[in-house]
Amino acid sequence: MTTPTEPAAWAPPPGTRGLIFDCDGTLADTMPAHYRAWTGMLGRYGIPFPEERFYQLGGVPTAQIIRILAAESGVEVSDVDLMTREKESGFLTHLPAVRPLDVVVAVAAAYRGRLPLAVASGGYRDTITRTLDAIGIRDWFDTLVTAEDTARHKPDPDVFLEAARRLGVPAESCVVFEDTDIGLEAARRAGMPGVDVRGWVEGKR
Repeated sequence: MTTPTEPAAWAPPPGTRGLIFDCDGTLADTMPAHYRAWTGMLGRYGIPFPEERFYQLGGVPTAQIIRILAAESGVEVSDVDLMTREKESGFLTHLPAVRPLDVVVAVAAAYRGRLPLAVASGGYRDTITRTLDAIGIRDWFDTLVTAEDTARHKPDPDVFLEAARRLGVPAESCVVFEDTDIGLEAARRAGMPGVDVRGWVEGKR
């Protein structure tokens, strides 16, 4: 894993043939909006979601987070699909305020057309597609892999391995850009170098 202090200092390691980007908190400054949507939805069900726990679960699909939190709080939930729709719908009401994380987007821009690019996210396709559309970069990427595309999710490596497969690039020749420990662990398990962008985006939101 690499943690350069400035994106301008980053260059692909020798042998790099593809770049894979997480979306939420990496390309787009969506995490505050997601947290507001989460607390608004979960509050109606009496399920707490401390902000620290929210960031710990970054990259995990919504339905899986609901099940985890319900078990942790001892609350029985009868319709996870409904709760998932409520949360995603709540997030989309905040979408007009979402902005790109320019320091990371600049890296994608620098290698657009030079290396194959993918987005690999634990979010759902409609939400991720609309997020990328909102910040004007969806057509930069050769493929988009989301929660619907793999049976296992971060920290399992499947989303990144599927992205590499779709790019036609060996996994070990891809570099992953991530903003969560779970995502970086998934990259490690995939055998891909990971770039922790948190040092880039802190203070730039």
